[in-house]
Amino acid sequence: MSVEDNLLEIRAKIAKAADEAERDPSSVTLVAVSKTFEAEHIRPVIEAGQRVFGENRVQEAQSKWPALREKTPDIELHLIGPLQSNKAADAVGVFDVIESVDREKIARVLADEMKRQHRPLPVYIQVNTGLEPQKAGIAPDDVASFVILCRDELGLQVLGLMCIPPADENPGPHFALLQKLAVENGLTQLSMGMSADFETAIGFGATSVRVGSALFGTR
Repeated sequence: MSVEDNLLEIRAKIAKAADEAERDPSSVTLVAVSKTFEAEHIRPVIEAGQRVFGENRVQEAQSKWPALREKTPDIELHLIGPLQSNKAADAVGVFDVIESVDREKIARVLADEMKRQHRPLPVYIQVNTGLEPQKAGIAPDDVASFVILCRDELGLQVLGLMCIPPADENPGPHFALLQKLAVENGLTQLSMGMSADFETAIGFGATSVRVGSALFGTR
């Protein structure tokens, strides 16, 4: 199937999952994960009407998206991968949403950069719901204090929470935990669910799903 066909199928699955959860399908945003794909693979998806994209690496986004956005300026670009503090200035310059705020140091650097560039971007806090030592993210028990730090002390515009459940576990309990943490902290946006489990995530309240391989194919 073409990427255009894949896009139609994913949108249909999003709508069906939302209907089954008694939600408005328009309340779920598809973030097309275009990491590692070149501009020629991305253009057909843009031409098919997709406007929200996710990239993992700052440098890769800088190399691809300025040219793509010249023709389609209403693209919304999300950073969904880990961010090093020395790349924060570049990230604030190229992205529209930062989904991977995962520690105090990066929150402070981002807050400083947004003030310096006069570019206050919305952010998500990444939560390590499985407490995996190799994975980035705030521990669930620390989310409340971290939200207060980001929102009240640093003045960041915290939209919601993001998670990547452990690959070898049922994602449902992790999505349920993220939803609970969002409610407890007065946050409305949940970025959760990828190609294999986005329909499950929608059932647990996902407001955006990050879909790559189901759309673009295997890398």
